[in-house]
Amino acid sequence: MSELTLTVMRLGFLAVLWLFVIVAVQVIRSDLFGTRVTQRGSRRGNDANRQQQTGRQAAAAAPPPQRGQQQGGGGRQRRGAPTKLVVSEGTLTGTTVALQGQTVTLGRAHDSTIVLDDDYASSRHARIYPDRDGNWIVEDLGSTNGTYLDRTRLTTPTPIPLGAPIRIGKTVIELRK
Repeated sequence: MSELTLTVMRLGFLAVLWLFVIVAVQVIRSDLFGTRVTQRGSRRGNDANRQQQTGRQAAAAAPPPQRGQQQGGGGRQRRGAPTKLVVSEGTLTGTTVALQGQTVTLGRAHDSTIVLDDDYASSRHARIYPDRDGNWIVEDLGSTNGTYLDRTRLTTPTPIPLGAPIRIGKTVIELRK
């Protein structure tokens, strides 16, 4: 093998090594600090503001939900259905989130509904959402350390029984009435 070929191979290996280091640093940075939120351009922002105002006017004209119905889509609120999400173990013990038919996100990212200060939680770890039948579903969002429902690691979206512990690292969350 010639000296030139050997030098080119060494430089190629060095370039691949540096590329690996740069990608690894970016992954660690995004996991620690989350994703960056950027503002849209002024022209598109004005269009978005007009659409928001139109949406608000439509929401104001809509009749209020009837008793026993859930606001924000989904099915009907069943009797005995959970109304809150409670953190029972971890640094956020005692934290309660009212369930009003919206998706609850869990993770270390600052825009999560419940921000977990846990070394074993991913930035976008899991989400809890209602299905059409009024059941609540927990889904792992591809986390590294997994999400556990009653000591079983989740691989697919799974319905949550009332009072069953959902474990993410050292944090335990339960659905309650």
